[in-house]
Amino acid sequence: MNVFEHTVSYRTLPNWVEFGKQETAVNVATNSQPYGQKPHFDPLHPLKEWLDNTAIKSQKLARLLCKFIPSQCPFEREVKMGDRTLLSIPPLCKLNPLYEQVVGLRFRALCYLADECGEDVTPYC
Repeated sequence: MNVFEHTVSYRTLPNWVEFGKQETAVNVATNSQPYGQKPHFDPLHPLKEWLDNTAIKSQKLARLLCKFIPSQCPFEREVKMGDRTLLSIPPLCKLNPLYEQVVGLRFRALCYLADECGEDVTPYC
């Protein structure tokens, strides 16, 4: 029995609180956690949803997105002095919580330019 399910109505929770799978007899028997998963708090969920559902309908907007969203991580650097590498900074883009959504938005913009507008997208790559 899930106590949380019987004490708080689902309608009162904000949409950035997500729940795991619903418990069934099969899930309870095969699940490593006997009482299901705890709620996952994600305050960026509405922004992620908005970025994922944004449709590209303008050629001007698509070009702007392709110019401003880089195709590679701009933070990866190697600090050198002469021949020796003093410091190597790894790509930090994956630490961004919106990384997947922004990359997806850029990809949709590139696809719009290539498929709908028939434009050559090699300058943006």
